[in-house]
Amino acid sequence: MKIGLADDQALVRAGFAMVLDSQDDLEVVWQADDGEQALALATREPVDVVLMDIQMPRMNGIEATKAIVQQKLQTPEGQPIRVIVLTTFDTDNYVVASVEAGASGFLLKDSSPEALIESVRTVGESSAVISPSATMKLFRHLRQSKAEMTPVSEEEVRVDKQQLAVLNQGLLDNLTEREAEVLACMSFGWSNQEIAQRLFISLPTVKTHVGRILSKTGSRDRVHAALFAIRVGLVDPSSSGG
Repeated sequence: MKIGLADDQALVRAGFAMVLDSQDDLEVVWQADDGEQALALATREPVDVVLMDIQMPRMNGIEATKAIVQQKLQTPEGQPIRVIVLTTFDTDNYVVASVEAGASGFLLKDSSPEALIESVRTVGESSAVISPSATMKLFRHLRQSKAEMTPVSEEEVRVDKQQLAVLNQGLLDNLTEREAEVLACMSFGWSNQEIAQRLFISLPTVKTHVGRILSKTGSRDRVHAALFAIRVGLVDPSSSGG
């Protein structure tokens, strides 16, 4: 898996590169010291994942992330380049802005090396990762800005016909009741294995449902599918899913 690093601090980049290059399946192929250079390098030498700092000169990480997404930059294999935003600042505005810009992950720089490695692998496999604290901030922001959302029980992710009808408004291809349940589980941050256990279905079946959900909702990844679920009121953003 090829990786790009964007951070205006050389020592930080060196530390990330050392951690990632220690893994046989990960390779840092370029480093940038600002968002503008990161965008240029991502265009010229596409990678699977870009680790993007937020506060950088000339072009910040959020602007660079948005540009990468809007320009639909892809790997040689035709997969979209994915971005994990890294920052020392754990604030609502940064979390929301990063996800809305198209980032597939948001992690603090003080995350453990193991968490960093796992996050890169997860995002590179077309899933998504976002730190628990950042997820809660994102949910809180959305709860405050959309108080009229209809919540669903923490203990049960079943949806009724009325909820399903609202959920499917505007979708070209409607979600099934089971897909809506899986989407609710995804919104709580549950892994495929956890979803399989909670809903008593097989892991391959969960993976099939997740793929269909992403396609039907036009979501880049799980984080953006979760945003969709929250905004249409499928889940209550004040809940962590139990």
